This record gives sequence, structure tokens and C-alpha cells, in this order.
Amino acid sequence: MTTCFFVSDMHGHIDRYKKLFSEIRSHRPDILFIGGDVLPGGEIYRKKLKKYYYNFVMDFLVPEMEKLKKELRTEYPEVYIIMGNDDSRVNEKYFIAADEMGVWKYINEKKVCYQNYTIFGYSYIPPTPFMLKDWEKYDISRFVDVGTVSPEQGVRSVNKDIREIQYETIQRDLKELAKEQDLSSAIFLLHAPPYRSAHDRAALDGMKVDHAPLDVHVGSIAIQQFIKEKQPYITLHGHIHESSRITGKWYENIGRTHTLSAAYHGKELALIIFDLEDPFRAKRLIL
Repeated sequence: MTTCFFVSDMHGHIDRYKKLFSEIRSHRPDILFIGGDVLPGGEIYRKKLKKYYYNFVMDFLVPEMEKLKKELRTEYPEVYIIMGNDDSRVNEKYFIAADEMGVWKYINEKKVCYQNYTIFGYSYIPPTPFMLKDWEKYDISRFVDVGTVSPEQGVRSVNKDIREIQYETIQRDLKELAKEQDLSSAIFLLHAPPYRSAHDRAALDGMKVDHAPLDVHVGSIAIQQFIKEKQPYITLHGHIHESSRITGKWYENIGRTHTLSAAYHGKELALIIFDLEDPFRAKRLIL
């Protein structure tokens, strides 16, 4: 039995992290997956936190996890982490530094092995209405949905060549990341959910922009197609907080693939717990 914890969209909330650390101490999982949107979100909250943690990763998250590692020793879990669209990429250097310190494995656009499994990480999402574009790419083409802002507009915390922005797609990235591998034992840690799934339902009912209705499904078509075609063992998602409230589902099978979302609309911690050998029995705790 390989016990896995999965959280996403923590957005720098100290109370959620403390609940997570308490659950790790109590239950000693083998693996912890952190699916992006790790850092404080919103200017008011960032200013409030800045009084105590100028650098959230290095001043809070890393020290707390090092404390946990020292306490648990050999029972400290393998930790796999990616960033999300609310995490300014200028902070990526701290995620990489924490990887080098042995706190976690930062796996955006990488693959790592755990026993007989291969774990992939990918942070990018399709275009949104939001202005921070560090982790946004065109999905399968240069088309953008009504109400969204293209990756060529908006702002970035790290400069990027405009030609890369114009021609990169999530579809191309996933193809390159997986290549021609057998994915029957693969776990994908993805910030974006697949399109038209239980995990990408936004609260956009009846909304229009210039008389054009908004699509209530805001996930990635590229990820949807990838899952249907490649059938990885497990995919883990976040990003759309309200989806499980609207659909009533945080778990869904797409063919043979087990898909789970840890995004949650409430103030509590949503913790997904599953056995790597038996994901059918996954459960979600709201703490």
C-alpha cells in the first residue's frame, strides 16, 4: 500500500498548510502531491502576509517542511510540486532552490520515477480572463475563448520571447513530455483540468461578453484529448475551485484513467487521499 496525499490551490493560506502538516504527522503518507497555486493570492492578502513572510517559500514553507522532515526522518514523504497560474514565475527560483535542498522535487515539464511509476508535472493552463500570463499558453491553436485574454497580452513577471508565446501550445508540450512512452503506470500532476470534465465547470452560467455566451467549461482541450488518447494511470488537477460544488464530483474516470481534483471553493483544506495501487478507493477530507 502506497498512501498518497494530494492538495492544490492552497494560495498561501497558513491555516490550510498547518492542517496539512498535522495530517502528515498523524498519517505518514508515502507521497505528497502539491498541484500549484502554492503562493498567497490577492494583493490584500500578500500585503498582510508580507508583515511576517517577505518570501513565502523560503520564510515559511521551506522552514516548516524542513522541520517536518527532521521530525519524521525516514517517514518524510516524497514531495512532488508544481506552480500554478496564480504563482508568479519570478518565484520559480525558490522552488528550484528548495528542490536542491531536498525539501521537494519540483517537476514542472519533467518526469521522475517512483518505484514502478513515472510521475510527470505540468503547470500551464489555457488562456483565462486574468492578466498574469506566466503560466498560460495557447491550448491547441491560437484560438481563445470569449471573455479570455490571450497569452500575448497581459503581464509577466519573467520576460519571454514573443515568438515562443505565439507558437507554443499545451498540446505540443504534452506530446513532447510524454513522447511515445507507455503511460499505463504514469501519474500526471497538472494544474489545469481536462475540458468538459467534472473538474472544469466554472460558475459562468448565463454570462455573456458583447452578447456572446461564455463557455461554462474552462479546462484544456489538449489535456482532454491527451487523456483520452494516451490513457495515463492517474491524473491530478486543480485550478477551478467551484467545479466540485457544481458537478458534485472531485473524482472521475475517463476511460481507464483515474482523474482527481483537489481544487475547492471553501475556506477549509481539501485533502485527497488515495492508495497508488487502488485509486478507486480515493477519499476527500474537508478539514
